[in-house]
Amino acid sequence: MSSLYALILAGGSGQRFWPLSRNARPKQLLALFGEETLLEATLRRLDGLVPPKNILILTNADQEAGVRKLAKALPPENIVAEPARRDTAAAIALGVGWVAARDAQATMLVLPADHLIQDSVGFQKTLRTAVSAARQSGELVTIGIQPTWACPGFGYIEMGPRIAVSGDGPAVHDVTRFREKPNPELAEQFLRQGNFRWNAGMFIWTIPAILSALRRHAPELAEFVGALHSGADFKKMLLDAFPRLPRNSIDYAVMEKAGRVLMVESAFDWDDVGSWTAIAKYLPQLEGGNVANTEITGLDAQNNLVFSTQKKRVALLGVTDLIVVETPDALLICNRHEAERIKNIVARIPPELQ
Repeated sequence: MSSLYALILAGGSGQRFWPLSRNARPKQLLALFGEETLLEATLRRLDGLVPPKNILILTNADQEAGVRKLAKALPPENIVAEPARRDTAAAIALGVGWVAARDAQATMLVLPADHLIQDSVGFQKTLRTAVSAARQSGELVTIGIQPTWACPGFGYIEMGPRIAVSGDGPAVHDVTRFREKPNPELAEQFLRQGNFRWNAGMFIWTIPAILSALRRHAPELAEFVGALHSGADFKKMLLDAFPRLPRNSIDYAVMEKAGRVLMVESAFDWDDVGSWTAIAKYLPQLEGGNVANTEITGLDAQNNLVFSTQKKRVALLGVTDLIVVETPDALLICNRHEAERIKNIVARIPPELQ
């Protein structure tokens, strides 16, 4: 697939996994599940599908050095740091312009760098089907994840009729509409109906298809892409024009407004791993419902999560539902049910520890 390109979105902040994560070392640069970081795993999953010279990683200035250290197989110019944070619509427009300048008829993947996917074979099978659907239909394509519970923290995709696509890959459906993050009751309704999938933020399209959608729904982004496509100075556009682009998500700017979108059902496992509580099932399960990556001694201690970078023995006495995370320069102790608020306390931490 020499005409296939990939944009990997590797920005974001390092708040949810503090103190292990920091502004310069967010989730995708952490080895939470063994020796491999999530970014390294994302790149590995593209082996044999997208040539390294066709992979662009978009990050930010704080994290650029860490990304370059992990992505040495890519040409150095394929790693770009945003000069300002403008959300996913501007980031993807930059990637579209970068690809269009190289191949105006190419097909493009947009992939987050911070998701846990263990089935690389199923992942590539799904993407190959999505590429075929994008090329055969000329439409925008996204990936839908089968919900495992009524999560109110994800966006949802409402599936329409199944459509025929050549090959023996996963099912492809028309998208009826995108749904914003629902309240818990509505999420339960989505799960019962059975025709909703999680929106994982993965997109596949041909350059002509996304350019057409941008011209119709996001003309300011289309103008930016057009300048890159026509050979404008990339560095100058990045520094001067990119920070002035509107701050919108690609879902709001394009996907929710597009006349027709297709969805491929995922044939792989997927986890957003959005907080410390989300990784509990991947750590060793210990007595009392405790989980840890290190040795613990517990007495009347239940349902605690312990993560130590120093592999120290941790003693837990008479405590329940705690998250305990230890690094060389910081220690987090919080109630397990307050994990989503870790980002709030990080704002109060001295800047050198953020």
